[in-house]
Amino acid sequence: MGIQEKKELIIRYKSLKKQTMTRVKQDPNGHGSLKDIQLLINKNQSLIDSEIKKSFKDLSEKEIIWTSPIDSDDYAEYRDNDFLEKVGLKPDEIKLNEFWPNKGPQWDALAKTKEGDIILVEAKANIPEIVSPATGASDLSKKLIDQSLLETKEYLNIKNNIDWSGRFYQYTNRIAHLFFLREKCNKNAYLINVYFIGDKSVNGPESILEWQGALTVLYTYLGLTHHKLSKYMADIFIDLNDLNKE
Repeated sequence: MGIQEKKELIIRYKSLKKQTMTRVKQDPNGHGSLKDIQLLINKNQSLIDSEIKKSFKDLSEKEIIWTSPIDSDDYAEYRDNDFLEKVGLKPDEIKLNEFWPNKGPQWDALAKTKEGDIILVEAKANIPEIVSPATGASDLSKKLIDQSLLETKEYLNIKNNIDWSGRFYQYTNRIAHLFFLREKCNKNAYLINVYFIGDKSVNGPESILEWQGALTVLYTYLGLTHHKLSKYMADIFIDLNDLNKE
């Protein structure tokens, strides 16, 4: 798709929909990764902060401010323009809807620093969660999604023919948003994948090795064993036995 064709697609998309702000209240009595990430952010912030600072030297001396999911905010999760605001960005300036249609990624957790750093978090408690369904977007929305995913793949120099809007779509669309923020918007963004160990409520992995085996398959399939955004991404493994649950 050429530049002019993409511009026409964006105009068509905007004529049908306006980007909406989305806040999604979450169940405080859930299970699996939903409950685990709530517990991690609200009762064990020092643990996740420490892991993030070990992963990224640029953040090691900065205060991390978590904005979602917060107990006083109904543990709400955010997407679209609301997620931008939660990490300190102005939707009118970022223009996410020129890159991604409505109902984009709903982030499991969000944080920022006073210096303007952005932290995006996706959480998983069992291996089947990794294999997400393909996008169910309308034809017009999918054209914009496909173009943005292709742009991301080209930036990462990934030359395989794997359809990023199909299997593992949840993983690929998160990477696309990291690309959008860092490379198209020049924002200091980071993507964290949190993998919980020992969640018996969903028959989750009991060791890091189990997770790493599954993730190796994921990375190999998508062609993401190493790429230009790797240094802004981290896999963090959290054992539920290490969490304060009170």
